[in-house]
Amino acid sequence: MPNITSAKKRVRQSESRRLHNKHIRSSMRTKVKAVVYAIEAGDKDAAVSAYKLAVPALDSSVNKGIIHKNKAARHKSRLNARIQAL
Repeated sequence: MPNITSAKKRVRQSESRRLHNKHIRSSMRTKVKAVVYAIEAGDKDAAVSAYKLAVPALDSSVNKGIIHKNKAARHKSRLNARIQAL
């Protein structure tokens, strides 16, 4: 445990930010999984609608610094390619 006041504050900030980032990352992954499950079920309409929800979640995660922009682009590209292959 830190002894210096500023270090104690940094620990508090880090923990609250970790929980906030965890929440955003978890919801983003859930939306991406919804697309994957729709693709695996072979339901193109459900996959497209889930994809439209997943894209803003990915972009939002990039803007908040949760994930890298190339990772978001990779996810969007691969999901879109899988949807088009249906």
